Amino acid sequence: MDSVLETPRLILRQISMADLDFLAAMMTDAEVMRYYPKRYTRDEVDAWIHRQEEHYTKHGHGNWLVLDKFTCQPVGRVGLSQQMVEDVEMSEVGYMIHRPYWRQGLATEAAAATRDHAFFKLDKPRVISLVRPINLPSQGVARKIGMQPEDHLVQHGGFEHFVFAVSLEATTSPQRQEDRIP
Repeated sequence: MDSVLETPRLILRQISMADLDFLAAMMTDAEVMRYYPKRYTRDEVDAWIHRQEEHYTKHGHGNWLVLDKFTCQPVGRVGLSQQMVEDVEMSEVGYMIHRPYWRQGLATEAAAATRDHAFFKLDKPRVISLVRPINLPSQGVARKIGMQPEDHLVQHGGFEHFVFAVSLEATTSPQRQEDRIP
């Protein structure tokens, strides 16, 4: 399957049913899912993959499988999804890296590439990330890609979230140029 994005260390490509085993291992892992309402079952991961395939058709994007460029092994999922936030559809950069690959900067690298793809390929003027207040690692990723908290709301089954956001204008300012991944 062709890549959607490449970074110095990663390849991001569309997810398919062939990725079920890896995604099920990651999305059923208690540590990986600790900030989510619950762990997924294998059947729920299967249905989630089908929803991603629908998103690719409907929006031209969705969550993508993240592969190590040198080993071709999957390390997580990162992508762009459409979220309803207080009755407004917004483009969200979402990121989830499997536990064996944490603390290597992979989520930041893939999320920055996704942000740039949204701005420079899809002409999105602004992107968000919904992050639970207790999820400090994800807040760190959002900040590293230039996002700042703008709002606080209850979303996804009654859970509190910060709305981190960044605009194209803020990303292309001179002080943010060093963060862009070619």
